[in-house]
This record gives sequence, C-alpha cells and structure tokens, in this order.
Amino acid sequence: MFLVVFRNRKRADIDYAAYDADARHMLELAQAQPGFVSFKSYTAEDGEVIALSEWADEAAARAWGRMAEHRLVQTRGREEYYESYTLFACPDPRIHRFGGGER
Repeated sequence: MFLVVFRNRKRADIDYAAYDADARHMLELAQAQPGFVSFKSYTAEDGEVIALSEWADEAAARAWGRMAEHRLVQTRGREEYYESYTLFACPDPRIHRFGGGER
C-alpha cells in the first residue's frame, strides 16, 4: 500500500463552484486509474482539510501525479484554490488495527 496525505487550506477568495467541479472530476479520474484503492477527505472546524488517498503501490500513485489532466488541475489549485498545502507520501506505512472493521 502507498498512502498520500494532502493537507491544505483554501484561499479566502476561492471559487467554490469551480473547485467542487474540478474535485469531482479528479476523483472520477483517480478512481479509474490502475492501483487506486480509496479516497477520503476531512475538514476541520478551522477550515484545514486532510485528504487521504490509498494506492496499491508507489508507481500507481506517481502515475496519477503525472497524469496530464491532473497536472493541469494541480496548477489551477496553486494559482486559484489553495492558500497553502503539504503533501505527505508514505510507502508501506506501519498499520495497527483495533476492532472488527478493516478500515
């Protein structure tokens, strides 16, 4: 498994309609990529967002990062959507589980 954590804050002047359309489209494209496992996003009370994507391996995650249409939206994100972000990429994270659920 390869885990990608995208921690971000949106700009005050963000066009949420455009952002939401791009986010939906990127999720659809990601889900169609070989090696995609899952995606979830969480928003804190202070507006910070943590988005988690799981991939079968590092090669699959990097291929998604290099996809041309994704690269265009990444640029738009830096120019129009995000005030700041940090990307964490974790090959083979150590996993501990408790209880009956797998996730």
